[in-house]
Amino acid sequence: MNLKVCRLCHGSSFRCYLNLGFTPPADSFLRAQGLQQPEVYYPLEVYLCLECGISQLGYTVSPDILYQQDYPYESSTTRAGRTHFFNFATSVVDRFKLGSKNLAIDVGSNVGVLLDGFKTKGCRILGIEPSANIAAIAVGRGVETINDFISPKLASQVVEDYGRASVVTATNVFAHIDELDGFMEAVDTLLDDRGVLIIEAPHFLKLIQHLEYDTIYHEHLLYIAVRPLNRLFSRFGYEVFDVEEVGIHGGSIRIYVSRAGRYPSTAALGKLLEAEETNRIFDFERLSQFSHDVAAHRLKLTTLLRSLKAEGASLAGVSAPAKGMTLLNYCRIGPELLDFVTEKSRLKIGRYTPGMHIPILPDAALVERRPDYALLLAWNFADEIIENLREYRDKGGKFIIPIPEPKIV
Repeated sequence: MNLKVCRLCHGSSFRCYLNLGFTPPADSFLRAQGLQQPEVYYPLEVYLCLECGISQLGYTVSPDILYQQDYPYESSTTRAGRTHFFNFATSVVDRFKLGSKNLAIDVGSNVGVLLDGFKTKGCRILGIEPSANIAAIAVGRGVETINDFISPKLASQVVEDYGRASVVTATNVFAHIDELDGFMEAVDTLLDDRGVLIIEAPHFLKLIQHLEYDTIYHEHLLYIAVRPLNRLFSRFGYEVFDVEEVGIHGGSIRIYVSRAGRYPSTAALGKLLEAEETNRIFDFERLSQFSHDVAAHRLKLTTLLRSLKAEGASLAGVSAPAKGMTLLNYCRIGPELLDFVTEKSRLKIGRYTPGMHIPILPDAALVERRPDYALLLAWNFADEIIENLREYRDKGGKFIIPIPEPKIV
C-alpha cells in the first residue's frame, strides 16, 4: 500500500476489505516479442476510508505507465457506446442551452466520440487526452485535442488560448485521477461562472449490488459514490446539484457539479443519496460480505469452465476490455481454458492478454474456429455483441455471461 491519505478528504484511516491479488495493469496488452520479458505486477486491493466513506485502491500505479505507453483503449468500438455519448452531448446542449459561443472541454477525451456530439450540436470543442497514440487518432478524426494530463498550469494556458468553458466533462476518467485537488483547481480555472462539471462513471452502488468486481483495476483508483464526493467539492466552493442514473457499463452515474448556489438541487439527488445509505455501501461489514461473494463467484465461474473443458468442450473469450483482464487474472483463467480471445479493436488484435497471455484474434475467428462456448468478457455490452456474432450462435455456439452470476445463453 502506497496510499498515505484519502484522495478525497485527506483522512488517514483505512481498512482493506477486498484483495484481488497482484496483477499487471489491465490495458498492458503484450506483443509477441514481449512474452519472454518479465511483466510488472501491482497489488489490487480496495480500502474503505473510515472518514469520508469512499472506496479506493491502496496502490497507485504511475499514470505514465498506465496511459502513455501505446494505450490500446478506444471509446468508439461499440454502437451502444457511440449512441450513448451522442445522446449525452445532446442532452447537455439542450438542458444548458449551449450554442456556437459555448466551449465544451472533455478531459480524458480519448478519440473524441463525446465531443463529436457537442460539435454536431454547434458548440466549440476541445479534448484533453494524455495518451499520445489516442490523441493522434482524435486529431485525425478532426477533433482538436491537446496531448497532456489535466493540470492547473494547462488549464491556465487553455483559458488564455480558447477562453472559459461552459461545460467540462469527465466521462470514465474522474475515477482515474490521483491528484483530485489539482483536478479541481484546473476545473475552477476552466469553467465560466455558471459552468458545469459533469462526471460520468460506474456507480459503486451498482458495483456492490451486481457483484461487478471486474470493474476494479489499476486505472480505477476511486469507486464513485455521491456522498463522499461532496467533501471534495465543498473545499473548492462547488456542490453536486443533480444526478442521473444511466445504464451503460453495468450501471453508471452522471453527476452535475457547479459553483455553490448556481443551480437548485434536484429531487433525484436526494433520492440517490438515500439509496447509497440504505444499501450500506459505506459500511465495512457490508463490504466484507461483498468480498466473500467475490471469492464465491470465482469458484462458481472456474468450476463451470473446468467442468466444460473436462467434458471435451472447446472455449474462447469474446472481447478484451480492461474489466475482462481483472476477471481472467483474479480467476486464473488462462490458455489452458480459453484457446483465444476475440476483439473488434485493431489496437488489441494480434496481442496477448496481460498476465494470462491468451492470444487476441479478430472477431471473425469465433465463427471460423467455432468453439463450443464463448466467455463474454464485455458482458456490459452483451446484447450488441451477441447480435454482432449471431452467425456463431446460429451454428450452435453458446455464450457464457460471467457477471453477476455465471450463466450459459
